[in-house]
Amino acid sequence: MTFLNFVTKNKNWLGAGALLTLSSSYGQTFFISLFAGKIMEGFSLTDGQWGSVYALSTAFSAIVMVWAGALTDKFRARSLGVMFLCILAFTCFLMSLVTSFWVLPILIFFLRFSGQGMLSHIGSVSMARWFVASRGKALAIATLGFSFGEAILPMTVAFLLSFLYWRSIWVAAAVVSLITIPILIKLLKVERTPQANSENAETVGQLDNRHWTRNQVLSHWLFWLYFPSIMSISMWGTALFFQQVHLTSTKGWSLLQFTSLIPVYTCSTILAMMFYGWAIDRYGTSKLLSLYQIPMALSFFLFGISDSLFMAGIAFALFGITHGANSTIPGAFWAENFGTKNLGSIKAMATAVSVFGSALGPALSGILIDYEIPFSKQMPFISVFVIICCFLNWIAVNKIKRIYD
Repeated sequence: MTFLNFVTKNKNWLGAGALLTLSSSYGQTFFISLFAGKIMEGFSLTDGQWGSVYALSTAFSAIVMVWAGALTDKFRARSLGVMFLCILAFTCFLMSLVTSFWVLPILIFFLRFSGQGMLSHIGSVSMARWFVASRGKALAIATLGFSFGEAILPMTVAFLLSFLYWRSIWVAAAVVSLITIPILIKLLKVERTPQANSENAETVGQLDNRHWTRNQVLSHWLFWLYFPSIMSISMWGTALFFQQVHLTSTKGWSLLQFTSLIPVYTCSTILAMMFYGWAIDRYGTSKLLSLYQIPMALSFFLFGISDSLFMAGIAFALFGITHGANSTIPGAFWAENFGTKNLGSIKAMATAVSVFGSALGPALSGILIDYEIPFSKQMPFISVFVIICCFLNWIAVNKIKRIYD
């Protein structure tokens, strides 16, 4: 089947996956952080305090994800998608009204849980479960929603903030989320469900040729070798976007100049997603696991040492390569190695780890900023951390080869 035929035949399911990942944007750091300056000013917060509030809320969302993510093994993506879109829309509306500091962490929790957590999780798990031979391509296409949001929303919001009150933008986000609901229902009018799949429709994992439960995965050495990599991209990628207001001020750039480079990152991400989607279907994830984060290590090194917008563009392109790979490889990795029967609960644990990483990155970087260590000075050390993750993945891949080849 050609790529065009694949997309045409499965356009509703793929479109639903992309719509879910796009809708998660309002709970993603690249969107919320655009309001960081306004929020810190309105609530008289330092970088470290705002980072800590954000981290605490995100960490709680990670804990809840461990339970809530398993719902994708039992309920339709359509039902779950509608429910969490409603939660996200209501939370966005409340963000336009919040004046109490004690309410702010609660709203950040619901943004992160419903948006970054559940909507992206539902989209990813659905693609990995519904498609087998074309799993990589399906994940890549569905994840285009992320890329579209990252390309359009930062520049749009930065532009709107120049003449609109920041709270009005949150009202618009709530309205768009509600408009998305009937579109999702129409796309998934006919939908596969976990319960409807027969036992032989589920694919077993290549490890021991069986279906693994979440507890069994947690007791396996492969999970723990891959654990730092699960955290790495979300931890430091989130920190990059979370600290964009601080980073631009220390580099002497305007926020609009910085966000205007994001389409470079988006194009790079999309091209990488398409490539890795094809590569996963052809070679599997094992041959890609130890290499896909290397461009990210180079990216943070360049961000750290250079004050040039041109070099920042190259750094964005490199980070986009890793981000595109990360949009496809982990989802396929869990299904390929541990099977699809309990994929929702397994990936929920991985998503929780990723979400926890996205809490830790802003908090740690914000605290260091309060101690007068600019984020740009932190970045070369982040590169070293990423290289260590690549080395651990290399150990994991070679250990699998020795055991199962």
